[in-house]
Amino acid sequence: MRLVFAGTPPTAVPSLDALLASSHSVAAVLTRPDAPAGRGRRVAASPVAERARREGVEVLQPRRLSDPDFLARLTEIAPDCCPVVAYGNLIPDAALRVPPRGWVNLHFSVLPAWRGAAPVQHAILHGDEITGATTFAIVAELDAGPVFGVVTEPIGERDTAGDLLGRLAVSGADLLVATLDGIESGELEARPQPQDGVSRAPKIDRSMARVNWKQPALAIDRQVRACTPAPGAWTTLNGATLKLGPVGRPACGAEDGWPELGPGEVLARGTEVFAGTGTTSVRLGDVQPEGKRTMPAADWARGLRSAGLVLD
Repeated sequence: MRLVFAGTPPTAVPSLDALLASSHSVAAVLTRPDAPAGRGRRVAASPVAERARREGVEVLQPRRLSDPDFLARLTEIAPDCCPVVAYGNLIPDAALRVPPRGWVNLHFSVLPAWRGAAPVQHAILHGDEITGATTFAIVAELDAGPVFGVVTEPIGERDTAGDLLGRLAVSGADLLVATLDGIESGELEARPQPQDGVSRAPKIDRSMARVNWKQPALAIDRQVRACTPAPGAWTTLNGATLKLGPVGRPACGAEDGWPELGPGEVLARGTEVFAGTGTTSVRLGDVQPEGKRTMPAADWARGLRSAGLVLD
């Protein structure tokens, strides 16, 4: 089939690579406009745009998909189908009507669970043991279209959102190609999503990534992993921001030897740094003090008087 691929972040690149290597033809890619990125906030093209240009594929970057010039160009290209992976924008009806075989989205959850912008983060945050990826036909309602296929993936106890997304981006790419193959051959039929089990996964913003040290250690562990690498879990010390990497916590029944601390209270002990929570303490991993590089918590604590320090 002739395709226009829509995607923006690094997690969409494996799908683009898989489609470029498939029997289908990628006539163009649709991606978000160039935007400030990185610590220097320099304007840069999306990872999908960079990959497409290296292959000599046309790149479409409209600010609005309702723009008449974009719709005219999409109609000129005449794609049979438009696969989508983390494009980052809703597809209006005028664009949905262009490809005769529709728009097919690869979503990183087992639908109808975790519809929305941050499915992997919410799966970790809520303690799910299994997640996956789903291909479905895009309809007007968010992530509610009929399903073509599913792959599943276990969530490890130490998985961050970045770890899990990395694996799902690869297995999901294979699922997307298989889905398009099945659509082209006519052997694959989409089935409606179940009415039960719908959950929502809105974008996790910086305010949701702030750690409340009164929460149980398990909840804090999940929160930090769900927010790694973005938007990044954080706390404050004496009014200054301290970013947090994944923390360690004792295994169930193995709390002996872990210090008893009040919520947010910090204790440096040898090469380990602990922080108190609403239950057991947690061991801090990498941290990033405001205006400084990321470093092991022990290096950070070495420059502080840890006695009496409380994270807020």
